[in-house]
Amino acid sequence: MEKLAIVDCGGQYTKVIDRKIREAGVYTDILPMGVPAEKLKGYGAMILSGGPASVWESGAPTYDPAIFDLGIPTLGICYGMQMLVDRFGGTVAPEVKTEYGQIEIDIDPSCPLFAGLSPKEKVLMSHGDAVSVIPAGFRTVATTGTVCAGVWNEEKKIVGVQFHPEVDPTVHGVEMLVNFVRGICGFQETYALEDRIETSLRAIREKVGDGKVVVLVSGGVDSAVTAALLLRALKPEQVYGIHIDHGMMRKNESDLICENLKKLGLTQMQRINAEDAFFHTPLVIDGEQYAPLSETCEPEKKRAIIGHMFFLVTEEAAKKLDLDFDTAFLGQGTLRPDLIESGNPDVSGYAKKIKTHHNDVGIIRALRDRGHVVETNWDWHKDEVRQVARMLGLDEEIASRQPFPGPGLGVRILCTDGGKTADPEKAAALAAYRQASDMPYAAALAPVQSVGVQGDHRSYRSLVILSGEGLTPDFDTLYTVAKGIPNELNFVNRVAYLLNRRDLGGTLTSVRSRICREEADLLREADSIVTSEIMRPMNGKCKIAQCFAVLLPASTDGRFSVAIRAVVTNDFMTASSAVPGVDFPSDALANIVRRLEEAALPLDLVLYDVTGKPPATVEWE
Repeated sequence: MEKLAIVDCGGQYTKVIDRKIREAGVYTDILPMGVPAEKLKGYGAMILSGGPASVWESGAPTYDPAIFDLGIPTLGICYGMQMLVDRFGGTVAPEVKTEYGQIEIDIDPSCPLFAGLSPKEKVLMSHGDAVSVIPAGFRTVATTGTVCAGVWNEEKKIVGVQFHPEVDPTVHGVEMLVNFVRGICGFQETYALEDRIETSLRAIREKVGDGKVVVLVSGGVDSAVTAALLLRALKPEQVYGIHIDHGMMRKNESDLICENLKKLGLTQMQRINAEDAFFHTPLVIDGEQYAPLSETCEPEKKRAIIGHMFFLVTEEAAKKLDLDFDTAFLGQGTLRPDLIESGNPDVSGYAKKIKTHHNDVGIIRALRDRGHVVETNWDWHKDEVRQVARMLGLDEEIASRQPFPGPGLGVRILCTDGGKTADPEKAAALAAYRQASDMPYAAALAPVQSVGVQGDHRSYRSLVILSGEGLTPDFDTLYTVAKGIPNELNFVNRVAYLLNRRDLGGTLTSVRSRICREEADLLREADSIVTSEIMRPMNGKCKIAQCFAVLLPASTDGRFSVAIRAVVTNDFMTASSAVPGVDFPSDALANIVRRLEEAALPLDLVLYDVTGKPPATVEWE
């Protein structure tokens, strides 16, 4: 059988490579970096993934150099390209060119990887290092300006690209991957994917047997698919559903969830109201004392507290059912990206933590190590889970349901101690960049930070607010400006645009903020208005993959502000900020501003997040 090995260097998109190559009809296996060359001898080609490391740094991940002596066609992506360039005598250096987001590059269509493509292609870049000297025997086949973005060695059939062909923002990335497996590798067989539903059902039965499963159901498509698969694989009396309202749900969310779960046939269902426990319980996690959630600002600690509380509340509920996790199983809708972003060592030995997901905190990992976690979706991405939901016959209301993170509004209420203004040196650097680039917008550095993903690393960096044209900016220009700022200023990972007036009208100052009922209620109302406007279909179809509001503790008058986030994506490993009039109705933003004012919510600024992933994440925390 024709087989392709994907050597995982710790990248955020390794599983996306796997899925795209399988969709091209080629069998794949993901193997860890460091795999001995001997284990690759049965494979006809290999792909080296991206990763967070730098090949020039001490302590860079090690690999068996003999893998390059196997004589098989090889594609290196991002870090993978840098790795092979370094191996064959080229040079990779920092600060040659930093690029995050969709970039237009020049390519050489004579290279078989680019067969049939035009001389200019839009691709997704996410790197801080770049090739400064290409190795002997290779030639440059792609560039961004004067910097190398692709190399090709025809004799060895080795090709490397600095960008990511596996993700959606690389417009013709699929064609490139097909060119590699069919053109360069010469693979001819067609590999048909197994029936994933039957495979999952068989795995559930083998693991659970006659045991019982407590499944956490949030109402999103992930947990709904898990519940549906468990109900199909097991007897109804083996499956117990628990929905926890932690006080950070969306407006009317819990009522809708419980109604949908009844339709699934989940008869043994508990709804638990646990707001007080989540907000006010101090915890000891991995030997460290944590203050209650209502007293915590740091995003990772918030996520850890919420994830830990989920398990404790679930464990208490299970005890009331005469169940314990020494014998029973915990069912979760965990996705592959959740584990990758959490830096789970079982998924990748070199992936860096971007943000801890509630379904992969330490207490869950320990239970997983004991073999008592059932994760039906662990090998899938969001778009695949939606396909499975439809194949299972779930209502479209569930299959296309808006994603909602386990921590809920807890990661959409940014928390600060208040009273701070922007760092003067960074503000001066932003002002200098604005002047040098002749930027057509005013730009201000906000005294808050959010989580991003840059070069496969987690970043926690500043927000820049652009302003100047109110509700009528030229969005093409705006997105171009927003893309350039994080690439040039390394302390920025997110850019938002001011909608409800033409200038800030004062100095941005942080506002004291904590997770509490009052702030959750404020965000619930704002979020309801935002989603009802942006999620309206265009031409009978809604293009938005995810939309929500963020409560931002920064303003010019001491009140909170609100940021609107709407993205277009398939797999959620990359995403583009949605464009008004293209991805959602052109009047939506104006309607949101008007309705927020009519609702008399205590808000100062109304912002629209215009950043892609990378350099930002979809969620702000």
